[in-house]
Amino acid sequence: MLEKLRKEMQKNANSEKAEILQGFFKTGVGQYGEGDVFLGIVVPMQRKIAKQFWKAVSLEDIQELLNSEIHEERLIGILILIEKYKIADDAEKKKIFDFYLNAAGNGRINNWDLVDLSAPNIVGDFLADKEDRKVLYDLARGENLWEKRIAIIACFAFIRKQDFKDALKISEILLDDKHDLIHKAVGWMLREIGKREQEVEERFLQESERYKKMPRTMLRYAIERFEEGKRKGYLGGVV
Repeated sequence: MLEKLRKEMQKNANSEKAEILQGFFKTGVGQYGEGDVFLGIVVPMQRKIAKQFWKAVSLEDIQELLNSEIHEERLIGILILIEKYKIADDAEKKKIFDFYLNAAGNGRINNWDLVDLSAPNIVGDFLADKEDRKVLYDLARGENLWEKRIAIIACFAFIRKQDFKDALKISEILLDDKHDLIHKAVGWMLREIGKREQEVEERFLQESERYKKMPRTMLRYAIERFEEGKRKGYLGGVV
């Protein structure tokens, strides 16, 4: 089945788009996506391919896709995993959850688009009705960039249900992180909280004057939807 899937991918490959994506996803030496290879397949087509093949693809096949150096193979593998998770019973969801975290720990979920598509829909969804969410804190306190991003982006599933506590606690853990992709992720989740309860977000920003200490990119993302005067106040440090 993977042979047919890969043939479908090759039919939709585009070398010009691949070159653009190599730059967009920072694949140069020393960059976060170093070594990633692109075929140049647009995301809507990747979704279409995933929908076409997901029922016939096993977890072992998904693991093979995730082990690929080709970005689109890993993304399609993630999209198929999400489809399987949607219809799984509780036992199968736990199996997929564990499979996902193992793949992340082995460095196979290793770019921001892979994380952002999957972390809320698998990790966040699985933990949404659980009291024990310690795994997210372990990921947030680790050294792996993508696991840290998984930890905060998974909280989107909770935020959608008006459950903000873990997103705020993990934002605090990641407040001093050095990577721009974490700054953006934390700011994004804070903004999502603010869209629902701006007072909650502002209380977090103002407590101990976090808004003055957090990276500028994180703050800009967090306050993006504030009215102009208030946004300028935060940026000017005079709230």
